[in-house]
Amino acid sequence: MSTPIPAERRRALNSGNAAATHLAECLAVDFAELLQGVAPALEPEALQRMHEASGKGITQRMALAAQLLREAGQDAPALWQHHSSDTVRGWACYLIGSDARATLAEKLQQMRTLADDPHFGVREWAWLALRTDIVSAPEQALGYLQPWTQEASPYLRRFACEALRPRGVWATHIALFKQHPEHAVALLEALADDPERYVQDSVGNWLNDAGKTQPQWLRELCVRWQREHDSTANAYIRKRAMRSLR
Repeated sequence: MSTPIPAERRRALNSGNAAATHLAECLAVDFAELLQGVAPALEPEALQRMHEASGKGITQRMALAAQLLREAGQDAPALWQHHSSDTVRGWACYLIGSDARATLAEKLQQMRTLADDPHFGVREWAWLALRTDIVSAPEQALGYLQPWTQEASPYLRRFACEALRPRGVWATHIALFKQHPEHAVALLEALADDPERYVQDSVGNWLNDAGKTQPQWLRELCVRWQREHDSTANAYIRKRAMRSLR
């Protein structure tokens, strides 16, 4: 069982004065209370809508928070993307992702700072907030994200892979990569010997996703990689990639 979060700690999270340190704290944040504290100009009706959504999933509530901020004219991501609360910075991600006026290329450029955020939760919201656009145009997204595999920051390199996962976490699946993972080989090759475990885990998970629908493709790729990539990083990735194969 998880350890209960002390009342004082909850108050710090719900006021926006503290960042969550683990997933349980992320999930425990009272969005209505946090919204009221950081955006006091919101109408009571907006806060009531968030109260009524308290039983919904966290991704739905993240999207709703961004919607309420937009409706209140507080939709500039710059207002929120440097906030002390990781949840509030996540709302900035969703404001970028839900901007109907922006192209995917523009959204990715705006998202870079948040994709490189020091907080694990914000980095996840960064790609989840763009998932709808990526699912709609996976090959275009792949082209935009290929250069990110060469970034100095491991957070940006991971983003390039995680955002394109065939199945993803809390995310809509990408049918193209489930059925034809070979489309992403160039991106995967660029990360095949990545020195950072954070990136290695993402590559292994990407391949594990693909292997659930295309197991033979995964086996053949791993056989080739074993021959061509003599690194402990790649050995770890291959082991992680094949963990679900029978």
